[in-house]
Amino acid sequence: MTNASLKRKAQRNESSVGRVNHTAVTHFILLGIPNTDGLQTILFVTFLAFYLCTLLGNLLILLAILADPRLHTPMYFFLCNLSVLDIGFSSISTPKFLANLWAKNRTISLGGCMSQVFFCHFLGSTECLLYTVMAYDRYVAICHPLRYLLIMNRRVCALLAAGTWITSSFHATILTSLTFTLPYCGSNVVDYFFCDIFPVVKLACADTYIIETVTFTNTGMVPTTCFLLILASYVRIVYSVLKINSAEGRRKAASTCASHLAVVTLFFGPCALVCTQPQLSKVLVTPVQIFGNVVTPMLNPAIYTLRNKEVKAALRKLRGGQTPAR
Repeated sequence: MTNASLKRKAQRNESSVGRVNHTAVTHFILLGIPNTDGLQTILFVTFLAFYLCTLLGNLLILLAILADPRLHTPMYFFLCNLSVLDIGFSSISTPKFLANLWAKNRTISLGGCMSQVFFCHFLGSTECLLYTVMAYDRYVAICHPLRYLLIMNRRVCALLAAGTWITSSFHATILTSLTFTLPYCGSNVVDYFFCDIFPVVKLACADTYIIETVTFTNTGMVPTTCFLLILASYVRIVYSVLKINSAEGRRKAASTCASHLAVVTLFFGPCALVCTQPQLSKVLVTPVQIFGNVVTPMLNPAIYTLRNKEVKAALRKLRGGQTPAR
């Protein structure tokens, strides 16, 4: 059944709702990526390849860091958290989307839809906060190198990491609760490839002003605050790097931040594009969401591996090759 026929069926169902008693929705139908009818095979192969690369890359990063005691430092501790997040974030929608393409069954249960909404905002917010913590870690490493291990001790690192996860869980719980306390008694066809707040609340048969306002505020405030804190960290880092006399010292300081800057750009760049180009926001929102859910989690391990000799050495050690040099 094509997206167009599903939409027509939904409209017929909505017209009949006015003549019969409201029935609570127990499941939803995901229409998939807009304007992709007839491309199911290409989409399946592409998304499967991206997902497998994401799992492989992030699992290798995790194993390499855990297996090499030399990488048991604050920077790599936070990198482990990022790898776990990337595995989780890519698993929110991709497996279900692949299953829908393979079995041609677009149904998702109410519980499954709630899970997608919760974990999308839980892991998305955690990743945003984690990038901020990683920027602070780089700031301490470059601006206070002699006190780095004293400031970023195990207890502080554990508290910072736990804080990102716990804070985000509250953020996601509030948004998910507000979304699914609304009554859903009409159409159950979600015009998207996974359950997110705005495609779902369109189907509510009640006023959605509160959830829309809270979502706009929360999803706007969290990234903006994190971005400003990251920017402040890098302004201070640049100032410190410029004061380093040797070119080698400046190069080393810059190289420690390059990977983090690259992943931060991948995370915030597409969102900034949507926000700064309102006339294109409807066109860009789906590609940006796909990029964030599918592409970025695959690229992050590659970025940290390609530019990091220590991680490369740990990966060689993991496969039984050359051990890291002292």
